Amino acid sequence: MKLLLLFSLVALAQCFVHRIPLRKGKTLRQALKEHGLLERYLKEHPYNPAAKYFRTRVSSEPMENYMDNSYYGTISIGTPPQEFTVIFDTGSSNLWVPSVYCSSLPCSNHKLFNPAKSSTFVSTNETVYIAYGTGSMSGILGYDTVKVADIEVYNQIFGLSETEPGDFFYYCPFDGILGLAYPSIASAGATPVFDNMMTEGLVARDLFSVYLSKDEESGSFVLFGAIDPYYVTNGITWIPLSAETYWQITMHRVSINGKVTACSHDCQAIVDTGTSLLAMPNNDLTKILEALGATSSGEIQCKDRDTLPDVVFHINGALFPVTPSAYVVESDGVCSLGFEGMDVSTESGVQWILGDVFIREYYVVFNRAKNMVGLSRLA
Repeated sequence: MKLLLLFSLVALAQCFVHRIPLRKGKTLRQALKEHGLLERYLKEHPYNPAAKYFRTRVSSEPMENYMDNSYYGTISIGTPPQEFTVIFDTGSSNLWVPSVYCSSLPCSNHKLFNPAKSSTFVSTNETVYIAYGTGSMSGILGYDTVKVADIEVYNQIFGLSETEPGDFFYYCPFDGILGLAYPSIASAGATPVFDNMMTEGLVARDLFSVYLSKDEESGSFVLFGAIDPYYVTNGITWIPLSAETYWQITMHRVSINGKVTACSHDCQAIVDTGTSLLAMPNNDLTKILEALGATSSGEIQCKDRDTLPDVVFHINGALFPVTPSAYVVESDGVCSLGFEGMDVSTESGVQWILGDVFIREYYVVFNRAKNMVGLSRLA
């Protein structure tokens, strides 16, 4: 089943998608062997252990803050490199970009990958299909060199879109998506980029960390292989994962003014850079809107925002407040709360999505070595 969150009042922001597929994929060696190409490929791409050693590093990927609704950076695919902007999405696991095989409307205003122009591209006969609430993507899988910041991942499997029906992706300011969740939820069983970084020893530590700027300011980044000490002066609170699928955790309750308001008997949540708002079950949303004096559509008087209380998340014995300056969104003189209702039944039991409204308050460490999320409150 697929999970979609629409996160903005404007179509330009409706560009984040999440999915729950379940298969482990084939390695490049397996795929090449099946098609009788392994021997030739090994001759053309000899293994060099020294090159692998010297590629080990810490690498920071800057991200652009687009209207506080999306954060994306630039990667390259192929030889010579073809550049694409992608969402670094902890709520999904696949890498895909538009391709020259695509004739859908969204492909008319985005960069297209051309495998014929890459000397390192390896094609497959495998297909990938991902359905969303307001659109879908289908295409083929291939292998090529993917460069993220200054880390080169050789033989990375990725999707080349052939169809992107409707106008869903047309309005997105980025080209594709680079998923950073676990391989267990990767569509078509494709190995995620960060898993290959870890396997090939391309990161100093098996973790990455994220900082999202506020108010459309610059400075957002995802840091592969390290934790930036500048952003953790308040210490790190570590939270164990409840499932190795999304970056999924157990929340114990949500309170306002010291009173339990939502999630009163534990609930499952995911920490998701690919969702702009903070999503929750509709009945919990109603309770929070009432507690904050908002209308049923989430609107408030702009003059009241400075007097609103924090919304406090109780997780693993610690308190994580989200301030009104973080959860009140103003657009064209109208103020609304950055919360979204959803009622989705998923195999993993996810009920809440802690999106960018939450993440902007914290420096977040995604630790694959220990299967934990670390949160450090920002000043």
